[in-house]
Amino acid sequence: MKKELLVNLNNLLLSLSEVVDYINPSVDQHQYRTAYIALEMAKACRADMDIQEKIFSAALLHDIGAITVEEKIDLHGFESVDPQVHAMKGAVLLEQVPWLSPLSEIVAYHHREWKDWDRPIQDPIVFGSQVILLADCVERMVDRSKYILHQSPHIIQEIRKLSGTVVHPEILRCFLSIAEREEFWLDLVSSRLYSLLLSNGPFSNIQIGLDDVALISVLYKDLIDFKSRFTAAHTSGVSECAVLMADYFGMAEIDLKSMRIAGNFHDVGKLVIPNSILEKPGRLTKEEYDIIRCHTYYTYYTLTSIGGLQRIAEWAAYHHEKLDGSGYPFHLGRHEIGTGSRIMAVADIFTAISEDRPYRQGMDKNGIYQVFRTMVAEEALDKRIVDLLFDNYESINDHVKEKQAIALTFYQNKFQTFHHRLKNYPGI
Repeated sequence: MKKELLVNLNNLLLSLSEVVDYINPSVDQHQYRTAYIALEMAKACRADMDIQEKIFSAALLHDIGAITVEEKIDLHGFESVDPQVHAMKGAVLLEQVPWLSPLSEIVAYHHREWKDWDRPIQDPIVFGSQVILLADCVERMVDRSKYILHQSPHIIQEIRKLSGTVVHPEILRCFLSIAEREEFWLDLVSSRLYSLLLSNGPFSNIQIGLDDVALISVLYKDLIDFKSRFTAAHTSGVSECAVLMADYFGMAEIDLKSMRIAGNFHDVGKLVIPNSILEKPGRLTKEEYDIIRCHTYYTYYTLTSIGGLQRIAEWAAYHHEKLDGSGYPFHLGRHEIGTGSRIMAVADIFTAISEDRPYRQGMDKNGIYQVFRTMVAEEALDKRIVDLLFDNYESINDHVKEKQAIALTFYQNKFQTFHHRLKNYPGI
């Protein structure tokens, strides 16, 4: 019997938070810098440990609703974008995961100014959202091209102007009590910040199992798919297809859990790809295709930074590798590509070419078969896995389409009726 895998919760949250911020040097480390500021403020306010944990987690995920690269950069640069949109999207995503749903209101309201509240600052939702609002403002004021102690006095001066209108005076007091320490500012911009939060964050001693990792992977599955309306159910399809094929292959129950997590995460690296490339209607240029090809590298980089997920990282990130070594980004050969990765590659291709896209219709069974037969002949894919797909084609195809329909309905109901749902969160 295989031993249950355990993952450090701090490590998991920090690594997944970071992938949203790879996209541009101007936003690098934004979420966990914000989480660091928010945690230090919560400590200075002597918040209960439970509140500190919620604030830290919500701050790590506060911009998760800024799904596209373009939106993230505009939002961080104080461009004229509506902050309600990404706050609400983040809340909707978090609501779907039982373990993270208590954070949804804090994320929904993290741009709501103090003057617009009619609840006391002692309310945990009000307190948490106000802490993150101020932490977010401070981090976005930091100029990454200047020495931090040369700009911290100006940042403090600007933040003082927010008292009583944007933020509650008590929240400002907590910030000022930590802002007087040079060590606070130096830690904020230190290359050691990830390590500091990993060792000293509120979840540093908490280990979680595969079932809890799977819950978080569902959040990222939705985040990846909802990045583009053209692929709103793609990851759901890949994950379901891979798990079903792994089951037919005879993998153990723990392997099926791992395969689902790998499927949910397989395209997490696409979060760093601009939508101007992902949604381009015509043929990509060589330069644009080179950017697309980096997404599996970022999937691997993100998942291997989480201790214990090495095998899941390989299953997730090797889905564009080919047995003849011509795949990307690692150009692995057949002896380096395990069964799980081979299954994921077939699941990804099957799902992609069977889906309808605005610029083409999904292929029928015969067309799909011709594509796979060619790839097997070229020694790109494992014939055993391809045969497994077509030996069980109807059951796999029906199952995948059913699950994709559910995912698409969720996307349409939650995001196409988005402005209606904003009314449920007045004043964010």
